[in-house]
Amino acid sequence: MSDKTAVVIGSGIGGLACAIRLQSLGFATTVVEKLDDAGGRAYVRREQGFTFDMGPTVLTVPHFIEELFALEPGNAMLDAADFPAEVVASPRITSGISGGPHTSRYLTMVPILPFYRIYFDDGTWFDYDGDPDSVRAQIAKLAPEDIGSYDRFHDAAQAIFQRGFLELGYTYFGNIGAMVRVVPDLLRLGAVQPLFSLVKKYFKSDKMRQVFSFEPLLVGGNPMNVPAIYAMIHFVEKTWGVHFAMGGTGALIAALVRKFEELGGTIRFNAEVAQINVAKSGRQRVATGITLASGDVLAADVVVSNADYATTYLKLVDKAFRRINRDSVVKFRKHSMSIMVIYFGYSMREGDPDLQHHNIILGPRYEDLLNDIFERKILADDFSQYLHIPTLTDPSLAPAGHHAAYTLIPVPNTLGNIDWDVVGEGYADKIITFLDERGYIPDLRERIVYRSFVTPDYFEQTLGSYAGNGFGVEPRLTQTAFFRPHNRSEDIAQLYLVGQGTQPGGGTPSVMMSAKMTAREVARDFGLAFGSLPDAPAALAG
Repeated sequence: MSDKTAVVIGSGIGGLACAIRLQSLGFATTVVEKLDDAGGRAYVRREQGFTFDMGPTVLTVPHFIEELFALEPGNAMLDAADFPAEVVASPRITSGISGGPHTSRYLTMVPILPFYRIYFDDGTWFDYDGDPDSVRAQIAKLAPEDIGSYDRFHDAAQAIFQRGFLELGYTYFGNIGAMVRVVPDLLRLGAVQPLFSLVKKYFKSDKMRQVFSFEPLLVGGNPMNVPAIYAMIHFVEKTWGVHFAMGGTGALIAALVRKFEELGGTIRFNAEVAQINVAKSGRQRVATGITLASGDVLAADVVVSNADYATTYLKLVDKAFRRINRDSVVKFRKHSMSIMVIYFGYSMREGDPDLQHHNIILGPRYEDLLNDIFERKILADDFSQYLHIPTLTDPSLAPAGHHAAYTLIPVPNTLGNIDWDVVGEGYADKIITFLDERGYIPDLRERIVYRSFVTPDYFEQTLGSYAGNGFGVEPRLTQTAFFRPHNRSEDIAQLYLVGQGTQPGGGTPSVMMSAKMTAREVARDFGLAFGSLPDAPAALAG
C-alpha cells in the first residue's frame, strides 16, 4: 500500500470515480468541490418538491458502475480484464433491476425501453430499443427504401465496436507511436471518416440518417465532424442497454460519494481552487498540491483535475510552467457546443400523449442547424431538443400528480457572443410554447407550476467551462486519441486530468473509463504493481 496523498479537483462522475480508485490504491485522497454539493455537471436542483438532474441522464455499460462499487482497499482492479468475455456475452437486461450485486448495495438501477423515442418534424417517430427485428420493422414503415440498409450498417458498427471499444477502449495514447499502430485498422474499418459520411453510405432516407447519427450530440459532438468510430455508440447501447438510477443521476453521485468515504476518502465542499501549486525539481516541474480561494494550502503527491481541461491550464496553472499546453494551444482547440436546459414541473393529465423517458425531438433542419450551432455559432430560429421525463420511471422525483422534466437544446458556446441575459427568457418561452402548441405536452403553459433554466453562461461562470462549453473539447478527428488532451500532463509531473475533456472522451461510460486510465497512469508513475498493461495507453472515442 502507498503512503502517498492525492487531491482531486472536482466531484463530477469522472472525478469521483478516479478518487475512489486512488483511495483503493492506497493514496489518502481528498476531493475538493467548488459547489455546495457533489456532481459538477451532474449537480441536482431541488425546488418545490421536484428533483431535477441538471446534467447527464443516460447511463450505459452498467458493469463500469459495478466495478467501482466492488473496489476495496488494496484492490484498484487496474489489472482486471476490462471487458471480460462473460460481460461482453451476457444478455442485455430489459426488465427488473439492472445493477450488479455490488451496485445494488448502493442504489437501484433499472433498464429503459425504448432507449429513445426520436420524433421527426412531420410528427412521425422512431423507437430505438436495440432490437434488430424492431428496428427493421420501423425502417420498413418509415423508410422502405432502406429496408436492407440496417444490416449492412449494423455489421460496420459492430466491427468498429469490436476494435474501437472492446480492444482499444482503455488504450491510453500518450505517445504518437501508440496511435500510428492502430491507424491502419481504423482506416480499413472506415472509422476515421465523418460519422455522417459513413451513415450516408448505408441509408438513403434523411430520417434514418438522423436516427443513426444523432447520438454524438449527447456527448458534444457534431455528427458532421466526429470520426465514424462514434458508430460504436449504437453498438454499446445495443449490447448493454440504457439505464436509469432510481432517484436520478444524483442518486448515483450520492452513492459514489458514500463509497469514496467508506474507503476513507475525504470530500470538501465550497472549496474553490485558486491555483495548482508547482515546484521545480532539477529540470522537472512537479505538482505539489493546491491553494484554495480561501487561502488554504493542501499539499499532495498527486493532483488530479476533473475541472474543465482549458480552465485547468489557463486559470489554475501558471503559464511559466506550461510549454506544451500554452495559452495559444489551449485556445486554438475546438471546444464543444453549449446547451440551454429548461427544468420544469407540470401537472399530469389523463390522455396526455405517449411520451417516453428519453425523447429526441428533431427540428425541420439537420445538417444546416448543426452548422449554425458548431461553425457559424448563431442562435437559429429553429431548434432540436432532448426532452427528459424521468417521472415516467420514478414518480418520487415530483409531487403527487406531477411530472418533473427537463428539455435540453444544443446552442452555440459563448464564442458566439449571444447575450443570454437578453434572449434567455424569451428563448425558454419559445421552447415551452413549441412543446405546448405542437402537442407534445398540450396546454403546458397553463400546467407548469415550476420553471427555471440555465444557459451557456451557467457553464462558463458557475461550472468554470471555457467558452461555456457543455462537453469539454469537441470530439473530432483532429482532437481524438493522441491529439486529445492527455490524462497525464505533458508539462508537469504528478499532475493528471480526468473526465470528458481528456481521453477517451465525453459521456458517462467514457468518463468512468477516463478515471481508470488516469489511475493506471498514476500507479505506473509511482511504481505500484497492478499487473501487466498494454504500453499504448485511450479509446479512439473522441
